[in-house]
This record gives sequence, structure tokens and C-alpha cells, in this order.
Amino acid sequence: MTRRRVLVRVPASSANLGPGFDTFAAALSMHLELEVLHTGTFAVETELPVARGRDNLCVRGFERLGSPDGLRFRIRSQIPLSGGFGSSAAAIVAGLAAADHLFERHADLLAHATALEGHPDNVAAALMGGFAVCADGGAVRFDGPTGLEALAVVPREALHTSQARAALPAEVPLADAVFNVAHGALLMLGLARGDWDLVGRGLEDRLHQERRAALFPRSYALAQRARALGALGATISGAGPAVLVWCFYEQTGAVAERLSAEVQGWATVMRAPFESQGVVVER
Repeated sequence: MTRRRVLVRVPASSANLGPGFDTFAAALSMHLELEVLHTGTFAVETELPVARGRDNLCVRGFERLGSPDGLRFRIRSQIPLSGGFGSSAAAIVAGLAAADHLFERHADLLAHATALEGHPDNVAAALMGGFAVCADGGAVRFDGPTGLEALAVVPREALHTSQARAALPAEVPLADAVFNVAHGALLMLGLARGDWDLVGRGLEDRLHQERRAALFPRSYALAQRARALGALGATISGAGPAVLVWCFYEQTGAVAERLSAEVQGWATVMRAPFESQGVVVER
């Protein structure tokens, strides 16, 4: 080990973005911070309700590239721990990035993170920032258009990703697959052009959201009503039950007020700007 301290900052992320199941993701400006110090004793320090041993996700990510013996891991996070905003991906990426810098591994962090997380979308956005399209074992990053903003609706009740995965069939009708290909293309084109109409149209999905609706009926109903509330549209964030509400910046404040009234008693509305910066390491 050539360095004795490292501080890592990783953004939250939202995966799927409607039609891009397991392939589209975006980084969001809510962050996890991991400080790793060489103290001679292994420890995990955090106020979060997470594991404090070697099964901690930050430590598991770190251990992929080096031993955590003698190191203290201090973890702080703004990211909701359940709901679909990539808290596990952020923790894995933070641990990997910390070890990569402390041990100077120069590793393929996306490959390692994908192996630990099980799918590349959230970890790609966390690593690279901006929007990510995942394919062929890699990811392509690009920046979203100026003026695009987001609000996060975070329900109080959590949902395990395994439940959400189990709700999906092994096969889907060809018409639904074609629908998602078309709307994924519309979304990407809208983001590239800054065309709000195309962005709104491109958020539609027929592969996963409706099939999981019984697991989060209030979230699904809210996402369906997002345009009526003044937003461009809304998507279930990852496996849910959180909702990402897409807005043009001039409407964000008004939409946030309407959302807060709609979800009173069962969810919280948070500002969640799209984040262009991925993982940052301070030596």
C-alpha cells in the first residue's frame, strides 16, 4: 500500500429509465462518501443501518482488489437505502475505487462492480456519471440536456429487489418488446436533442413496470399521473418502489409542490438533480 488515506464520493443512480430495462441508467446528485484510513485495526464506522463487518458492501467492494485488514471504513450517505436509487451500487463502487487507488491496481472497475452487483446499469452510472447505456459487457456515457431535472419520490415501505425480479416473466409478447425498442430509441434521441416531447414519449414501458405494479400500486399510479401534475413523465426507479419524476426546470418547483400533496403520509419528495460527475477520489 502506497497511500494511507483515501476519500471517495459516489453518486446515486436510477436504472431502467422506463424502456431501458437493465440497460439504461442515470447518475443522480445524492451521494455516498467513503473514507478509508490505515489505523492498524479493521472497523466500519457509520450511522447507517448497514452491516459493520466484512459483509458490508463497501468492504466487499474493497476486498475485491485488496485486503481490508488494518483499515477503518467511515461511511456517510444521502442515498435512500431502499427504493431503487442504487445505494448498493454506490457502496460497491466506493469500495472498489478506494482499493484501486490505495493499492494502485488500475483495475477494470466496471467489470468488478458488475460481477458484484449482478447487472451493469447502476454501477456504470455511479462510475461514470451522466447517462449510461449498457451493452456487450460495457457502457457508453453521455451528458443529458441542459434544463432537464428530476424529483425523487421515496415511499416509506421498502421492496426487496428479489421480489421485483420474481414478478417478471421469462418471456414477453413480441409487441411489448417492439414497443420498448421504439420508446428506448425515442428517449435516447430526445436526450441527445434536448427535445422534451420525445423525452416524455420515450419514458413509456411495457416490459417491467406494469408487471410489477401490484408490488407498489401507489407508486405506479403516481408515475402514470405524472404528466397531469406538470412533469414530462415519470419512471419507476430501478426495481422500485421509488419514482423518478422527470421535469423541465421551469416546472420543477410547481411539480414538487403537487407531488408533496399527493404523497403525504406514504412517501417523501426529494430533489434529485441529474449528476454529470461519477465517482471522485481524493487522495
